[in-house]
Amino acid sequence: MKKIFPAIILAILVLSGFAAKESLRTIPNESFSAGELLKYKVHYGPITAAEAVIDIAPNLHRINDRPTYKATVYGKTSNSFDLFIKIRDTWQSYIDTAAILPQRSFRNIEEGSYRKRETVDFNHFTNTAQVEMKKKNRDKKKSTHKIPSGAQDIVSGFYYLRTLDYDRYKPGDKFTIKGFFDEEAFDMVVTYQGRETVSTKAGSFRAIKLVPRMPKNKLFNGEDAITVYLSDDKNKIPVLISANMFVGSVKVDLYEHRNLKHKPALVAQK
Repeated sequence: MKKIFPAIILAILVLSGFAAKESLRTIPNESFSAGELLKYKVHYGPITAAEAVIDIAPNLHRINDRPTYKATVYGKTSNSFDLFIKIRDTWQSYIDTAAILPQRSFRNIEEGSYRKRETVDFNHFTNTAQVEMKKKNRDKKKSTHKIPSGAQDIVSGFYYLRTLDYDRYKPGDKFTIKGFFDEEAFDMVVTYQGRETVSTKAGSFRAIKLVPRMPKNKLFNGEDAITVYLSDDKNKIPVLISANMFVGSVKVDLYEHRNLKHKPALVAQK
């Protein structure tokens, strides 16, 4: 009996460690579901420079033996803006339906003559990401990187923002999202700045105002260059994004939505 007891304890410890390793977090989500479609106009000053579409495929996909939402962001410049630079970008994220974490992400970037294709497979049990990347006229490059626990890609990070309860924040409160992008881990500090009403082509919305802190770069003018507005209802859809760039201001404006999980709460016009 004395020999059996330690063996039982050891078995329990080993099994407990195995179970912990094989489980992911669970994030309650009442904001979005499969089939959602959002459409945006991208304004550069007074010019409509581009369009963007964000959708979730109507069917779930199984990645790494987990059910996932397939979320895709398409962006393209307008015909008139193609004369300056032609952009046809696709970003995808397979988002774990329970953990709201990326299981796989994909980017196909076509901007002028620049080309880049990238696939990232996430392993949230080992906190690693395998990156396969190909740039124009170059061989494929494969690499493995350590990632922080709970790491988001760019697309899944926006969906994660929609699951948060903003009633528990006061204006000025900050929170951090762990991320992985361009083969680097990063911390994105987001400041909650309260609520306000914003007007879009899809109507006026009471909105949650968020400002993510941007690292130093050659594109955005300052750390607080981007402001994101989420609808202050159960959907929490991005209704407006404004950005101050070194070359001027950009506004991403919602003009159409379909298959939302809840009826949107529009502000009545006076």
